[in-house]
Amino acid sequence: MAGNGAGRFEGRVAVVTGASSGLGRAVAQSLRDGGARVFGVGRDEARLRAALEGGETGWLAADLTDPGAAAEVMRACTERFGGIDILVNAAGAHTMRHTAEVSDEEWQYDLAVNLSAPFFLSRAALPHLLERGGCIVNVASIAGLEGQAYSAGYCAAKHGLIGLTRAMALEFDSSAIRINAVCPGGMTTPLLENFAFPADPDYTLIMKTASARGLMDPAQVSNVITFLCSEEASAVHGAVYTVDNGKMSL
Repeated sequence: MAGNGAGRFEGRVAVVTGASSGLGRAVAQSLRDGGARVFGVGRDEARLRAALEGGETGWLAADLTDPGAAAEVMRACTERFGGIDILVNAAGAHTMRHTAEVSDEEWQYDLAVNLSAPFFLSRAALPHLLERGGCIVNVASIAGLEGQAYSAGYCAAKHGLIGLTRAMALEFDSSAIRINAVCPGGMTTPLLENFAFPADPDYTLIMKTASARGLMDPAQVSNVITFLCSEEASAVHGAVYTVDNGKMSL
């Protein structure tokens, strides 16, 4: 595989979830620009089409909270491109709620989007990735490394996703596959632009999650993810990269 720039991912097939906007879109476009054939997954087909136009791409509109969607994604991708080399689990959702008011359905949704979907997709992709020596990058969050107020379901799921990453990395330590995670801090994405706080929040608690350096552009996190997908990261396996403008170290 070539180094940085065009051709870096020539001949590789990448599945990217959450590809219609935000970080997932930035990752999908970066992989595409590096020569990968990118198969994007999201809820809105029109937005996927707009995000992935140009290059050799494909897409599927799917609800990843449905456990059966993962197999359909892999089937559609392999029919389009013949295999899979890279899986980036970038789709996610975060809604702040007072913990005592979280409904059963809201709790299950938080886990389904942020933890179960990456598991089902990874499980479905494993036969292809093991055969081709591919990689998985799970997009967790600094909420997977610390507590965050009004975010019980999100924190639980992201902590779980880091655990899943490490467990799978250990299980496949003797295989050619590489499995890593990235933990972003706050980014300027549509998720943040449409963010709603719970009623009567304590903003001093909410601000504990913020970096003094401010919000990041999704491209700054995408750069780390695409590095982990590349041959430059051939010795990186079972790692959890924090990309948060220094928040966790301050």
